[in-house]
Amino acid sequence: MPTAVYAASLDPITRGHLWMIQQGARLFDRLIVAIGVNPSKRPSIDIARRLELTSRSIAEAGLSGRIEVHSFERLFLVDFARRHGADVLLRGIRDETDFSYELTMRHVNEDLAPEILTVVLMPPRELREVSSSFVRGLVGHVGWENVVGRYVTSSVLDALREQHTSQPAE
Repeated sequence: MPTAVYAASLDPITRGHLWMIQQGARLFDRLIVAIGVNPSKRPSIDIARRLELTSRSIAEAGLSGRIEVHSFERLFLVDFARRHGADVLLRGIRDETDFSYELTMRHVNEDLAPEILTVVLMPPRELREVSSSFVRGLVGHVGWENVVGRYVTSSVLDALREQHTSQPAE
């Protein structure tokens, strides 16, 4: 009964992430979406809100069942996977830069936990450029809501709208 972990910052979760989650749910008996807290990064959305938005977005996308959402901090991904009984790490590659990074991480993870397999998926063309940082970069421009709405669920769009209106104007 294969269990996979799909880890990302999900700051915020996008339709690209949801595509990965959907594929993971198709391929594995159990999928754990693990939201990593990276102490060297400054997230735009706090971890509690990311957990909430991820769960909501998964439900909005009609995905549920064997999908769990957790967070982890100051722990190697393979150790998180072991603690949750996972035998697969699910990773996504959008471009050559992602490939180089993921190849290095695959080797490091194999050194730390040779029993955990890394499986890599490539998103469809229309989701290739979609990332959390791309979405964050669009917020605030005139008409941003119409553009960002293509890349995130309505729950995330509402959260971004709320966050944007609560920030002081520059």
